[in-house]
Amino acid sequence: MTQTEHQDDTPQREPASEPIPQEPAQQARAPQQPRQQQQQRQPQQRQQRQPRQPQQQNQQPQRQGDGGQQNQQRWPDISVVIPLYNEEESLRELHQQLKATLGRTSQRYELVFVDDGSTDKSFQVLRDLKRVDRHIKVIRFRRNYGKSAALAVGFEKATGNIVITMDADLQDDPAEIPALKRKLDDGYDLVSGWKKSRKDPLSKTIPSRLFNFVVRVMTGIRIHDFNCGLKAYRRDVIKAVNVYGELHRYIPVLAHWEGFKVGELPVRHRARRFGKTKFGFGRFWKGFLDLLTVIFTTRYFRRPLHLFGIWGLIALLIGLGISIWLVVDWFQGRPLSNRPLFLAGIFLVIVGIQFISIGLLGEMITKSQRSSVEYAIREFIR
Repeated sequence: MTQTEHQDDTPQREPASEPIPQEPAQQARAPQQPRQQQQQRQPQQRQQRQPRQPQQQNQQPQRQGDGGQQNQQRWPDISVVIPLYNEEESLRELHQQLKATLGRTSQRYELVFVDDGSTDKSFQVLRDLKRVDRHIKVIRFRRNYGKSAALAVGFEKATGNIVITMDADLQDDPAEIPALKRKLDDGYDLVSGWKKSRKDPLSKTIPSRLFNFVVRVMTGIRIHDFNCGLKAYRRDVIKAVNVYGELHRYIPVLAHWEGFKVGELPVRHRARRFGKTKFGFGRFWKGFLDLLTVIFTTRYFRRPLHLFGIWGLIALLIGLGISIWLVVDWFQGRPLSNRPLFLAGIFLVIVGIQFISIGLLGEMITKSQRSSVEYAIREFIR
């Protein structure tokens, strides 16, 4: 009976397996079913992914350029750059005053201290302050390079949109920082402090007034105090102005000749409490020499013939006028051997020709290097 049942089962399975020739078609349809299922799933997946695409497109521009939105959130709004040299006694109090002033604002800030090769315990004090305050950055030079070098490195390390500079001797009042920032908001690119009521001895105030008067006359910039350490800058200014040597006192001049709007604000000045000044009377003689450097490198650097050519032309014309006058006298029978004016005329002609030649050589050098000239661009619209 089991055999018959088994035999009866075989014919029942055969009709189910009769459509053997249709198996290729079924096999052909078999891969189509998953494709249809994939096609049905793909629109669903696309519909699920479509809302994510605009988010990725919006995030890409933020990651380019300035380092992304996360980095932008970490960047401070205000950077205070403080060059110092042997100011260990005033650093802790200065830090407390800065922290109290900037802490009342809702803006992010950083304090960039530049130790210009101090020989006292200034760096140790800054290192202790860094441990308790995350807003502090400390830069230490191996030796004393000068205030211009300290400012240049401080500008390079500062990341704020607005940069404040001040001295570390407590004579500059940190409470003036909000007023300087408000002055920048009025449309200025650089605001220089004016120590209108200066708390310094006459040995510093009288030479300083003379120095500021000469700079105003020679540059045409109406600022009362070029050498005030308390200044506020927009970030574009510190990128465009190159500070080196002893040119820190001429930053307003350099910025003005680069096309930036420079303003001035009277600020409070306090008497020195600790230590002694690091600047002697000799800095003013160096300052006048640096003024000539600033005038030449800014006004006449790309057109040296305008400087040498003018003075050369004046000397040449005077020398020619003297020589012509003496030649006329010589034709009238007057001797020239006992007249020193004849030598002066020849000397002026030679000096004039030399000055014009120097200017022409400078123009040739400038023309050969014009491909590498950099200019301060305010806007670029494409």
